[in-house]
Amino acid sequence: MIGPGQLRVTYDGRQSPAAFDICRGVARVLKAHGFAVVTEVALANGRRADVAAVAEGGEIWIVEIKSCIEDFRADEKWPEYRDYCDRLFFAVAPGFPSEVLPPDAGLVIADRYGGEIVRPAPEHKLAAARRKAVTLRMLRVAAGRLQGAIDPDGEFEALSGS
Repeated sequence: MIGPGQLRVTYDGRQSPAAFDICRGVARVLKAHGFAVVTEVALANGRRADVAAVAEGGEIWIVEIKSCIEDFRADEKWPEYRDYCDRLFFAVAPGFPSEVLPPDAGLVIADRYGGEIVRPAPEHKLAAARRKAVTLRMLRVAAGRLQGAIDPDGEFEALSGS
């Protein structure tokens, strides 16, 4: 069995160091709000949510991380995440020109140590069937990654669809 503090996930190079730091802070913010967090979740539409989180009551939030203004300007796919969450947020580092971000999404300001929800996201409730599908996808991604960390040769991450 893996005990507390024995499993460590480190930077894997799939994102910039700045995005990694924002992601870490976002995860801490969401945990403080009672959410379980899974990063890099492939959605049924082929998009990949930077951060997906589920509350104890089943509410699902997606957080899209933007590490720089160029990252935001190059991204036209973020509206497609709305169909997979109850609330959609952007997360940026302190100093990011947040006025360029759409006002109809929430906003988290974060660094590697934590952050704050500075603008709540409007709610757009998921249908029950979609909520179940997204929740199951998150569960499979998280379970595959955990088992993959325990048994790196077992190819468990392939089961998760991540």
